[in-house]
Amino acid sequence: MQTLCAAIVLVCAAPLAAAESMHGRVFADANGNGIQEAREKGIAHVVVSNGRDIVLTDTQGAYVIPVETGQVVFAVKPAGFAARRGVNGMPAFWQAYQPTRESGLKFGGLDLQSSLRFDIGFVPDVKPVSGPSRVLVFADPQTKNAADVGYYRDDVVADVKQLQKRQKSNFLFGTSLGDIVNDDLSLYPSMNAITASMGVPWLHIPGNHDIDMDASSDLHALDTFRNTYGPDTFAWNERDFTYIGLDDVIWTGAPSSGYTGGFRQDQLAFLRAYLATLPDDRMLILGMHIPLFEAEGRDSFRDADRQALFDLLARFKHVLVLSAHNHTQQHVFHDRSSGWQGSTPLHEYNVGAVCGAFWSGVKDAQGIPDTTMADGTPNGWATLEIQRDGRYSLVWHAARDAAQPAMHLSAPHALRRGAYPAWGLYVNAYMVAPGAKVEFKVDDGAWKTMQRVRRPDPNLLAENARDDAALSLRAYDRSPEAQNVEHLWRGALPTQLALGTHTVTVRYADINGAMQSAQRTYELQDAAP
Repeated sequence: MQTLCAAIVLVCAAPLAAAESMHGRVFADANGNGIQEAREKGIAHVVVSNGRDIVLTDTQGAYVIPVETGQVVFAVKPAGFAARRGVNGMPAFWQAYQPTRESGLKFGGLDLQSSLRFDIGFVPDVKPVSGPSRVLVFADPQTKNAADVGYYRDDVVADVKQLQKRQKSNFLFGTSLGDIVNDDLSLYPSMNAITASMGVPWLHIPGNHDIDMDASSDLHALDTFRNTYGPDTFAWNERDFTYIGLDDVIWTGAPSSGYTGGFRQDQLAFLRAYLATLPDDRMLILGMHIPLFEAEGRDSFRDADRQALFDLLARFKHVLVLSAHNHTQQHVFHDRSSGWQGSTPLHEYNVGAVCGAFWSGVKDAQGIPDTTMADGTPNGWATLEIQRDGRYSLVWHAARDAAQPAMHLSAPHALRRGAYPAWGLYVNAYMVAPGAKVEFKVDDGAWKTMQRVRRPDPNLLAENARDDAALSLRAYDRSPEAQNVEHLWRGALPTQLALGTHTVTVRYADINGAMQSAQRTYELQDAAP
């Protein structure tokens, strides 16, 4: 125990004072049954945490860590191993300590669990990663009833399965960035069964709609979530990077507006201790629900907590933040103006929603709502690919669209030849940096630079107008009201060309530097006054 005690003193985030201690072994679980057998060796130097303190396993894989009622003890998955599946199909790398039932919450809270012995088995990876690492990223599935769960299955999960077949994709894991459901936590089992059917380990982060709304304080607000998915803040190691999941929803106990973005002190203590064990050149990917950037017109994140996180991350050379919550999509680059002191701007990808606009809009022939988001981005999901040197690429997958368009174009179909060129071609480019150069040309003409504009998407405005004009409901919930888009560009269509049809081509470099292009046509016609 001398090695273990020394590790505790070295890396613990806070004084180890608690009524009880959890103990056990982290071991190489060759047959994946969760029981350490004689031939299965312990794994040394694995981080084990109670969500605040961390310890390292000794040479035999043994650990001892203080634990308090309501805490979740977990191991940081070591690279080269996989977590075995629990009974709900989710990764089994954690155990809650709840010796007495206290919560009385509607959706159950934490189950009784008084054992202070917890052995954690990780399965040796028999197929080591070759080439780049790949991760699935979901944001806001946000199902509110059984019908929405069916949409989740048929609109998105079925699409992922098709991608896996087409590309023979080998994803290390998937992650959901909060709002797994829309307040009805009884839907967790049905959502888990569908998620597990993809055959990919899945890590969940809580959102403001994953809260026990009858909890009186933030202390118990995620009891049912933790009972289902484990720690709300955790780390997970792969060969090329470390993934850190962060609960950033502070619950104040009022269902209508009882939350803000931020972190608890125990989370920051865990981060402080854990990050101290990593080298500066380790690639970090952080997943959270509420964006770090402020929502327009309101204070949506506690400034001191954001700054504390930025200060902890500043020494790392490669950091990517994944956030959700807004049901729109954009890329934000933090710099010194927002408190980031790293050597390069910090990239935050605010991921569009799986549910799009809350499963709203007119249904298609398969009975699935259109659910385009308020910024005109189609609902869907993302893939993240990480290289060994810290470079990465991101792709947005529009649900059930095998062509995977990177944009859509809006323009008139017909204009009068010789009219004043006041009518615009609009490009809604879902995966583009704010400062990108977007260009268009007509036929074989010269390329012209388009202007970035902040206004609603024309296609969604047209859908809003159709909903307004309808004498009866067109959908269970109509499409969202179009809002200003952060990735919209405009160019004026020329009218001093020959009569007839003309082809417009658009091009730009996306967030990965890859060229994207699209075309459409318009016709110039003669008209008399």
